[in-house]
Amino acid sequence: MKKLSKVQLKQQALVLSIADALEAKALTEIPGMVQCWFDVEYHLFPGSLLLCFQFENEQALAAAEPNLLTWQKRLSAALVKKGVVLKDMRKHLVFTLKGPDD
Repeated sequence: MKKLSKVQLKQQALVLSIADALEAKALTEIPGMVQCWFDVEYHLFPGSLLLCFQFENEQALAAAEPNLLTWQKRLSAALVKKGVVLKDMRKHLVFTLKGPDD
Protein backbone atom coordinates (compact mmCIF):
# COMPACT_ATOMS: atom_id res chain seq x y z
CA MET A 1 0.00 0.00 0.00
CA LYS A 2 1.22 3.46 -0.90
CA LYS A 3 2.17 5.85 1.88
CA LEU A 4 -0.24 8.76 2.34
CA SER A 5 0.95 12.30 1.67
CA LYS A 6 0.71 15.04 4.29
CA VAL A 7 -2.49 16.36 2.70
CA GLN A 8 -4.01 12.87 2.62
CA LEU A 9 -3.10 12.34 6.28
CA LYS A 10 -4.93 15.58 7.15
CA GLN A 11 -7.93 14.38 5.13
CA GLN A 12 -7.83 11.05 6.97
CA ALA A 13 -7.75 12.77 10.37
CA LEU A 14 -10.66 15.00 9.33
CA VAL A 15 -12.78 12.05 8.15
CA LEU A 16 -11.96 10.02 11.27
CA SER A 17 -12.91 12.85 13.62
CA ILE A 18 -16.22 13.50 11.84
CA ALA A 19 -17.04 9.78 11.58
CA ASP A 20 -16.32 9.28 15.29
CA ALA A 21 -18.47 12.25 16.29
CA LEU A 22 -21.40 11.16 14.10
CA GLU A 23 -21.08 7.55 15.28
CA ALA A 24 -21.19 8.57 18.95
CA LYS A 25 -24.28 10.69 18.37
CA ALA A 26 -26.01 8.06 16.20
CA LEU A 27 -25.38 5.23 18.67
CA THR A 28 -27.36 7.15 21.28
CA GLU A 29 -30.12 8.36 18.94
CA ILE A 30 -30.72 5.42 16.58
CA PRO A 31 -31.79 2.11 18.10
CA GLY A 32 -30.24 -0.95 16.45
CA MET A 33 -27.21 0.82 15.01
CA VAL A 34 -24.04 -1.25 15.39
CA GLN A 35 -21.27 0.97 14.04
CA CYS A 36 -20.23 3.65 11.59
CA TRP A 37 -17.55 2.91 9.03
CA PHE A 38 -16.29 4.71 5.95
CA ASP A 39 -14.56 4.18 2.65
CA VAL A 40 -12.60 6.89 0.88
CA GLU A 41 -10.04 7.23 -1.88
CA TYR A 42 -7.99 10.17 -0.71
CA HIS A 43 -6.85 11.17 -4.20
CA LEU A 44 -10.55 11.64 -5.09
CA PHE A 45 -11.60 13.28 -1.80
CA PRO A 46 -14.27 14.49 -1.04
CA GLY A 47 -16.13 12.93 -3.98
CA SER A 48 -15.18 9.39 -3.00
CA LEU A 49 -16.22 9.63 0.67
CA LEU A 50 -18.83 7.08 1.70
CA LEU A 51 -19.93 6.90 5.33
CA CYS A 52 -22.01 3.84 6.28
CA PHE A 53 -24.18 3.35 9.34
CA GLN A 54 -24.40 -0.40 9.94
CA PHE A 55 -27.52 -1.87 11.55
CA GLU A 56 -28.00 -5.17 13.36
CA ASN A 57 -31.14 -6.28 11.49
CA GLU A 58 -33.66 -5.40 8.79
CA GLN A 59 -36.22 -4.05 11.29
CA ALA A 60 -33.77 -1.57 12.81
CA LEU A 61 -32.71 -0.48 9.33
CA ALA A 62 -36.32 0.03 8.20
CA ALA A 63 -37.13 2.00 11.38
CA ALA A 64 -34.13 4.29 10.88
CA GLU A 65 -34.64 4.88 7.15
CA PRO A 66 -36.93 7.96 7.56
CA ASN A 67 -34.07 9.72 9.39
CA LEU A 68 -31.49 9.17 6.63
CA LEU A 69 -31.78 12.68 5.19
CA THR A 70 -31.25 14.21 8.65
CA TRP A 71 -27.98 12.30 9.05
CA GLN A 72 -26.87 13.18 5.54
CA LYS A 73 -27.41 16.85 6.41
CA ARG A 74 -25.44 16.42 9.65
CA LEU A 75 -22.51 14.91 7.72
CA SER A 76 -22.60 17.73 5.18
CA ALA A 77 -22.77 20.38 7.92
CA ALA A 78 -19.87 18.81 9.83
CA LEU A 79 -17.73 18.78 6.68
CA VAL A 80 -18.65 22.37 5.78
CA LYS A 81 -17.50 23.47 9.25
CA LYS A 82 -14.11 21.95 8.37
CA GLY A 83 -14.03 23.62 4.95
CA VAL A 84 -15.09 20.64 2.82
CA VAL A 85 -18.10 20.98 0.53
CA LEU A 86 -19.98 17.97 -0.86
CA LYS A 87 -21.67 18.39 -4.24
CA ASP A 88 -24.47 15.95 -3.39
CA MET A 89 -24.78 15.03 0.30
CA ARG A 90 -27.09 12.09 -0.52
CA LYS A 91 -24.25 10.14 -2.12
CA HIS A 92 -21.99 10.20 0.92
CA LEU A 93 -23.96 8.59 3.75
CA VAL A 94 -25.99 5.39 3.63
CA PHE A 95 -27.71 3.05 6.05
CA THR A 96 -26.79 -0.61 5.52
CA LEU A 97 -26.71 -4.10 7.00
CA LYS A 98 -23.26 -4.78 5.53
CA GLY A 99 -20.09 -4.41 7.54
CA PRO A 100 -16.75 -3.03 6.34
CA ASP A 101 -15.51 -6.52 5.43
CA ASP A 102 -18.61 -7.61 3.47
